[in-house]
Amino acid sequence: MNQILDQLESDLSGATSAKEVEALRVKYLGKKGSIVALMQELRNVEPSERAAYGKCVNDIKEAAAAKIEEKLRRFQEAELNEQLDREKVDVTLPGRRDRLGRRHVVLELLDEVVDILIGMGFSVQTGPDIEKDYYNFEALNFPADHPSRDMQDTFYITSDILMRTHTSNVQVRVMENSKPPIRAIAYGKCYRKEDISARSHVLFHQVEGFYVDEHVTFADLLSTLREFFSKLFKKEVEMRYRPSYFPFVEPGLEVDVSCFLCEGSGCSVCKRTGFLEVAGAGLVHPEVLKSGGIDPEKFSGFAWALGIERLAMLRYGIPDIRLFMENNRRFLEQF
Repeated sequence: MNQILDQLESDLSGATSAKEVEALRVKYLGKKGSIVALMQELRNVEPSERAAYGKCVNDIKEAAAAKIEEKLRRFQEAELNEQLDREKVDVTLPGRRDRLGRRHVVLELLDEVVDILIGMGFSVQTGPDIEKDYYNFEALNFPADHPSRDMQDTFYITSDILMRTHTSNVQVRVMENSKPPIRAIAYGKCYRKEDISARSHVLFHQVEGFYVDEHVTFADLLSTLREFFSKLFKKEVEMRYRPSYFPFVEPGLEVDVSCFLCEGSGCSVCKRTGFLEVAGAGLVHPEVLKSGGIDPEKFSGFAWALGIERLAMLRYGIPDIRLFMENNRRFLEQF
């Protein structure tokens, strides 16, 4: 037993790392270690000497364990001190200022648009991003075989479930659960299966407003648009309207405003026209009112929608819509 303990001390004195000490622990105190083997010899000891023999083995075992722990502690302290020396910090170096997070330019503009419309008396309604074909198309006067569906390339999940292509999917949902007068906005993400380029993306944000009541006219739509864009651009804006086609409104129109960068004189952003296209609008189609359970003989309404990314591109003169998705900090910090 003493020879084993002497050999352990010799081995420990030659160990150069904590890993080698752990190996010695296994060699002497492991299940197949030499000290454990001594205990297995207990069955060969005379019965009268077993108690003394067992005590000696336990004493050797405790002594070996103490020596190994002491050696291991020294190595761990040395390694810790070495690590602290290696990782020490020079507190005299100038500090690095933390960069504060900020809202994305698209979300900032989206909040601004929503706040303006809430101030004009519109309530905020929401709808699902994953939508039924009925609410995204059929209820909005897009029959299954109608060529107008080609206007919007769609991500289909099943034949009847899709990623919504516009926030107009909220219109009929709100009409089904509300009685006129209805004055509401819907906003959120929209998805279209398009080639990603400087002018288009598969994901964009849209805000839509609609109003349904008795005797709603085109004049109500035009005055509402003028009030909204005046508040958005913080000044009176010159506007023009061009006939256009959307299945869910009749008649439909495109809305242009005087370019706020060149004041209407013509620049690269407005393509030298002096005007910027900002929204699509029109009077709610009677078939859409019927889908929402509203009598088109008694009630009428208007709706319009605008894309937030496009609005941001126009406001800040941004040439590429892909910049909004790339999370380039230098680009985002400008706003």
